[in-house]
Parts: sequence; C-alpha cells; structure tokens
Amino acid sequence: MGKKVLIVGGVAGGASAAARLRRLDEEAEIILFERDEYISYANCGLPYYIGGTIAEREKLLVQTPQAMKDRFGIDVRTHSEVISVDINNKTVRVKNPERGEYEEAFDSLILSPGAKALRPDIPGIHSPFIHTLRNVGDTDRIKAWVDEKKPLRAVVIGGGFVGVEMAENLKERGIKTTLVEAAPHILAPFDDDMVLAAEQELEQNGVRLILKDGITAFREIETGIEVHLKSGNTLSADLVILAMGVRPDTSFLLSSGIELGERGHILVNDHMETSVRDIYAVGDAIQGKDFVTGKKSAVALAGPANKQGRIAADNVAGLSSRYDGFLGTSIIKVFHLTAARTGVSERTLKADGMDYNMVHIYPMSHASYYPGGHNISLKLMFDRNGKILGAQASGYDGVDKRIDVISTVISMKGTVEDLTRLDLSYAPPYSSAKDPVNMAGYAAENVLRNLSHITTWDKVLENREEILLLDVREEVEYSLGHVEGSINIPLNTLRSRLSELKKDQKIVVYCQVGQRGYLADRILTQHGFQAENVTGGYKRIKDYLHKEEIEPAISNANEPGKETAKTLDATGLCCPGPLLRVKQAMDQQKEGEILKVTASDPGFYEDVNAWCKSTENQLLNRSRENGNVTAVIRKGKSVIPSPKESVEENGKNNKTMVVFSGDLDKAIASFIIANGAASMGRKVTMFFTFWGLNILRKPKKVRVKKGLMDSMFGIMMPRGSKKLKLSQMNYMGMGAQMIRSVMKNKNVDSLESLIEAAISNGVELVACQMSMDVMGLKKEELIDGIKIGGVGYYLGEAEESNVNLFI
Repeated sequence: MGKKVLIVGGVAGGASAAARLRRLDEEAEIILFERDEYISYANCGLPYYIGGTIAEREKLLVQTPQAMKDRFGIDVRTHSEVISVDINNKTVRVKNPERGEYEEAFDSLILSPGAKALRPDIPGIHSPFIHTLRNVGDTDRIKAWVDEKKPLRAVVIGGGFVGVEMAENLKERGIKTTLVEAAPHILAPFDDDMVLAAEQELEQNGVRLILKDGITAFREIETGIEVHLKSGNTLSADLVILAMGVRPDTSFLLSSGIELGERGHILVNDHMETSVRDIYAVGDAIQGKDFVTGKKSAVALAGPANKQGRIAADNVAGLSSRYDGFLGTSIIKVFHLTAARTGVSERTLKADGMDYNMVHIYPMSHASYYPGGHNISLKLMFDRNGKILGAQASGYDGVDKRIDVISTVISMKGTVEDLTRLDLSYAPPYSSAKDPVNMAGYAAENVLRNLSHITTWDKVLENREEILLLDVREEVEYSLGHVEGSINIPLNTLRSRLSELKKDQKIVVYCQVGQRGYLADRILTQHGFQAENVTGGYKRIKDYLHKEEIEPAISNANEPGKETAKTLDATGLCCPGPLLRVKQAMDQQKEGEILKVTASDPGFYEDVNAWCKSTENQLLNRSRENGNVTAVIRKGKSVIPSPKESVEENGKNNKTMVVFSGDLDKAIASFIIANGAASMGRKVTMFFTFWGLNILRKPKKVRVKKGLMDSMFGIMMPRGSKKLKLSQMNYMGMGAQMIRSVMKNKNVDSLESLIEAAISNGVELVACQMSMDVMGLKKEELIDGIKIGGVGYYLGEAEESNVNLFI
C-alpha cells in the first residue's frame, strides 16, 4: 500500500493537487475532504452566470465527485468539514452529517481551505436581502433572488474584482445598480491613475459609483432594505451584495501548531510546505513571498492556486518543485473596457521607499491605419538597472496579451532592454511593426540612457513656480483645454521659436500623451536647455486631477431622420487626429449638411463637444459603444429650438451666479435660488470665488503641502459651511446658531442639506482656480463634486444664461 495523503478543500488548489498526485503516484491512497457539495467549479465565472452571459449552470462545474473517483481513483468526501489537525499523531478530525465526527490518519496532508467573505459586525448585516458570493451555493441563492423577486435596485458594497464584476452583471440584468467603495478608488491592486478609466466605464454604463464612503448600518423597510452610509446618506435597495474582501478560512488550525500569519494565513516556504513537515498548503489561505520584492505576500487568485496545488503534489510525491512567488498578474472586464496588471504597483513602490522609474505611454492596439484600433494606456515600472518591477494597462483591445508578455519577461527576471528585443507577431489587424510592448521598452531604455528626461505631474505641481510649463500640442488642442499657466509652442514650430525661451529656467514640456513631448525634450536638450517631459502628457493630468463628470449621451431633437449624413472613420487616430479630420471634413461641408464621425480616442467624447461649441457647429448626437465614440454634427448653428430650450427669442434659459460672499445668510440664499431653478429643469452654474470658497471647504483639516502664506490663510479662514458667520447681527457666532435653530424649527433645510440637494439636482459647483491660488486652497480641501474652472469657463456658461446673479 502506498502513502496516505489527505487533501482538505477542493476547487483550484485542492482538486489540482489531487489530480496531479494521482498522475505521479498510482499507489497512493488519496482522500479529498470538501465541506460543501461541489469540489471543483469555475468560481471566476460565477458573476457571469448570475448576469446571464453564461447560460448553463452545468458549465461552471469542472469536476464532480463521481468523475474524480472514476478517472483518478480518488476518495472524494463531500459535506465533510475538517475541524482540527493533530500534528503529533498526524490525524485530522472530520465532521460529517451522516457519520458524525471521526478521525482520519495521514502520511502527508495538503491544506486548501480557501478564504471566506468578510461580514463585518454592522447592524442589520444578517438581513436576507444581503448576499455574499464565494461558491456555487451563494450563486444559486443570488440567481434565484434576481430571477424570482426581480429586484429593481441593487447596492454592491466593495469595489474589488468581485464587486465590480457583480455591479456589471446586475446592470446587465436591467437592475439599477450602485457600487459603494470606502477607499478613494475601486480595484485596489491598480494605481489610482490607472483605475480612473474603469471608474468612468462603470459610470458611463449606468452604474452609480460612490467612493470614499463606508457603511454604518442596514435597516429593513417595507419596500426593501436601506443602506446607511458614513456620510449620512441613505440608499434604498431590493438586493445587497457584500464584496468587502476575504480572509483565510483557517480558524480550525489555530490550536494545531501550524504557524499562521498575522491575518490568519498559513505560512509556507517555496516548496509549499508549512512549518510542520509533511503538511503543505496552497491557494487563497496561504502567505508566501512576492516575486519582485521578496517580501511576504498573499494573493487570492485561481491561477496561482492551480500552480501551487501542482507543486505541493510534486513534493509529496518526491519531486523537488518550487514556487517562485506571487506576481499577482490579473485582469478584469469592465463592460467593454479591459484592465490588467502584473508585478508591483507604483503605490507599493512608493510605500516601500523603493527607487524606481516609470513611463506611461498610449500606443495603438494595432496598426492605426487598420480599422478598429484603440489606444492602450500602458504604464511600466523599472529600477535603475532596467529590471522590470511591474506594469499596468487598460483599454478596449489588446490589453491582455501585452500584460501577459510583460509578465513573462518579469518571471524570467528580464529587463526593459529585453522588451525592445522581443520579436512579436505582427499583422495590421493584430499589432504594429513596433508593438506596444516594444514601445514601452524603448521609452524606458531612453530614460536609462539619459536620452529622455521624464517627470510626473505630481512633481510638476510641487515645483510649479520654479519651472516654465511648455505645451507643445497644436493650437486647436491647446484651445480645447490645457494646464493653467502653460505657454503653447507647437512642436513643429519649436526650433524656429527657441529664442522665446530662457536657458536659465527649467522647462517642463507636455503634449497629449508624451510622444511629442519626448521629441521636444530632445530638441531642447541638444540646444542647451534644461528640459523634462511629463510622462503620459495632458491626458494623464486630465484624467487624474480633473476627472470629468459623466455626461449622458446627447440625443438632440434635430437628429437626422432621412437626411443623408457623410460618414468619417477616425478610429485608430490619437488626439488631435480625430478633431483635425473633423475640421477638414466640415470645411468641405455646406451649411446644414451633416457629418457622422466615429473615433476610438476616448477623449474625443468631450473634445468634439467643446469643438462644436467653439466653432458654432451643432452637435446632434454623441454616444459611446464598444470603446468607440460616435458624433453626429450639423454644420452651422441650430435653427430649430429643441423642446428643452426656452421659447424666448435668444433660446437661453440657464442660470449662473457668482458667489463672492462667505456669509452664512448669503450662502443659504444662493443655494435656495439654485435649487429652485434646478427643480424647474434649468441648468444652474454657481461660480465660487474668494470668500465664497469657504462654503465649499471640508470641515476637517486635509493634509496637503503648502507654503507658509498659504497655510496662514487656511488657518484664518472658516473651514466649511458650519463655521460661516452672518453678514449682520453675528454676535460672536450666536447669530449663526440662532438662524440655524430657527430654520430647523420651521422645517427649512440646513445649508449643508441645501448643498447636498444642489449636487443631487445637478447644480454645477465651480471653484475659481485663480481665487484658490490666491487663497492657498487645494482641490483636496474642497468637498466632493466640485469642478475647478477659470473665468473663461464662467463666461462661457454666462453666455448661455438669461439670469446672472452676483452674491
């Protein structure tokens, strides 16, 4: 008789270990214990079965107990929970509904207990309206709830992989879905700048996103369940999905003598062996090491669990096999967008104080002249020796294979130079002669050879007063948006205008994505200037620092019916390519003729709107589908008023107000007027300048880097709406307290409630950038939902208004 091996837990780690062990040792007695009914299933596919993408439940079941027994001769015992391990006597204690409790001896033991969903001790958390998703049973319960009860509203709590996938799939079922995440951003393994595209994709597809807000309680009501947030807001739902993370399911090992980590993970070496000889562990419950940094790490992913199961089986069978560590390579679908990562994030590198470089590029997914190409946002981290530390990417095509290639190079301990040498497959529908992976390698290699002098926006903003910020994009791009205080010299005219620049001043150049900035860097450096190029260009700061509000697709009453529209394919072009093509096409159009243009550049959605306004052409329709932006434009101004426009002759019915005062009574009045106008269906823009900015300040101090004068201003000014004084009869603050008390007694909303109502009603709150600079205020110090703008923006809104107030 061969050795007796017990395996605790199935699915990815345990089932793969059992099958591998049998292939290696025909004589071994193998017993697999599984607490639930199913021993091997596609847990990553569970959300897509709930959403209807996977129609047949049976396709989720990879192996059945009977199939494992028939093919591999494995004794599979379902509904059997291992409740303790005796390392001295080499036995486990098992609990089974039919056999009761009994002991089973072993020669070798492989632990694959997995992890369980977090359920914090929050009031009301055990309501039947609240579900978690970890296994087939959870899936069946959620699917039945959706199919039978047909919920109209769902709240998903937690913005990790499962939370995002569930939000998408519930929305695909036609359920109005809100995703709540306590952190500043979703998908924690990704860097903040890289996850913005996923957040925008969720919102553009109708998922409401609430960030930086936690849960305080749940309360069942007659019509469903209420979700109470730390902000004081309340969400109503018919279904709640808890996706707040997982923890290792290892409580049965606490008194076993097997060494556990701080959070309960089983500590293993590179042979997957625990602190006890002949006992191994794999999967979501283990803690190993990070492949790149060598530090302790735990990654709950199916891919690593499968590999670990195989390695553990090898070592049990006498084959020396090693696990090199976690790379954390992962990928997620967010509606039409794909995001993927591998290695160490920039956030981790900063937190660990590691020395690193970073490049951020936006190459096309395949040859730009072949239809259907999309930009890939690709970020690469590497050390001073060129060793690749990590990479992240997002886009609508070709993201997966680029991250897989880079992951492969990292696993071979490769460098950025290796990326430049890779001979990757090329044909126009699939790639370019210089693949995005090659391009990332070239960009990084230029940095290491001191041919490219890279900087980042956070460094630029920290030293803004010491540098000249040079925008080398075309004039049309600059006019549609630029960094305040920058000067514009298009790249093609730079050589002839070098005399306008000073060699004793540091010059930081930027373009749209970084490529033209690199060329400008080379020109300036070779002419004796001290120059740096902002990696990622204007697109990076536009996405990261000025996250755009998600506007609904425009569907104008004047959209053409039987009118013939000329079509323009601008896919595959990077900014400003689509706009330039639109301008060229519109120059050939006659007044009133229509152009339908499709572009793959995500920024085109906002750019075409701004372009139409500035050129006085009419944007009839604007929509997103499968990563493309389609716009329908009529040349010239509209001659037929849309139903939402005023019947007044000038067709302008918006409302704008300048809020200059920071007095409590004037602030209350301004928001009452704004909410009234908004309730009548008017677009309202409130432009806060100088003392009015105090209304928008957060009540608690926010740590931001400031100079002495800016800090003094911050101390002297009231912090937030609750610290405002009355313009008259303030009486050392007593007047403000009195007016608030009177408002409460007469059921008049407080200023804070009026502000929340204004934001909910779509009132646009704009903070004056110039006033913020003068008063030393940073965007981080203002409440959420505030747009930053200048006088030009306000005047543009005022032009479209028939009422303009100064308060």
